[in-house]
Amino acid sequence: MKTTIYERNYTMGKAVLELGTSTKIMGILNVTPDSFSDGGRYVDPEQAVCHALQMVQEGADLIDIGGESTRPGFEPVSAEEELRRVIPVIEALHRAAPHIPISVDTYKAEVARKAIEAGAHIMNDIWGGKKDPDMLNAAAELGCPIILMHNRKDMNYSDFATDVVQDLKESVELALKAGVDERQIILDPGVGFAKNGPENLQIMTQLDRLVDIGYPVLLATSRKKFIRTVLDLPVNDIVEGTAATVAFGIAQGCQIVRVHDVKQIKRTVTMCDAMLYASTDTRRIGS
Repeated sequence: MKTTIYERNYTMGKAVLELGTSTKIMGILNVTPDSFSDGGRYVDPEQAVCHALQMVQEGADLIDIGGESTRPGFEPVSAEEELRRVIPVIEALHRAAPHIPISVDTYKAEVARKAIEAGAHIMNDIWGGKKDPDMLNAAAELGCPIILMHNRKDMNYSDFATDVVQDLKESVELALKAGVDERQIILDPGVGFAKNGPENLQIMTQLDRLVDIGYPVLLATSRKKFIRTVLDLPVNDIVEGTAATVAFGIAQGCQIVRVHDVKQIKRTVTMCDAMLYASTDTRRIGS
């Protein structure tokens, strides 16, 4: 097995995210009342920051803050409401732990710009730069990393895995055209978005094809419905299932994993890295 590892060093003020030495863990911090597994738990900024710092203590390398739920059937919120939710948390976390990279989970350029100004470092766009035409311009102007996730308005695939790869390549092309530095691009297969259960399982087996596009890949499978369906268990009782997807993704070259259960997944990641980074078949590509 040959696994491609992309080496990137993102230095963002006091915050540093180094890819290529170990798998990085992104801790999920939803400051929403309606997220599918933890909605309403961290809407208070003080509670949110405490939870973020706990995740860091447990092994999170960066924190992803979202102010709008993207669960199936979610109700969109205005940019103003999203900003009201995320900015106080970003500011407080940045003050408390300026060395921790913060990503903002939004597809709105206005929210992304103000979040970066408030202390966030990375944009995490679930629409891969295709929803808000100004999103990629914002990333280019601010010179920050951007995560481009696979998503689409319909599920009319002609060749599922090939279409996903092509859709992500289109996002990359749009980003480069907008002036985003190619070293700032990270890809996400969008597990659970515009995909049914069998398709989510299929894309898990094709992650190496996404890695081969030429950019670091983030995998976000934590507590997703396809895991709950396979295990026939409730959302808060599937950490072993999430761990299995994380291990499977790391083996195919995913370099960041986005999770709720940091403590448990840290153990999974540590064991995977011990094997992966000891392998003579690991191929490293510098920035």
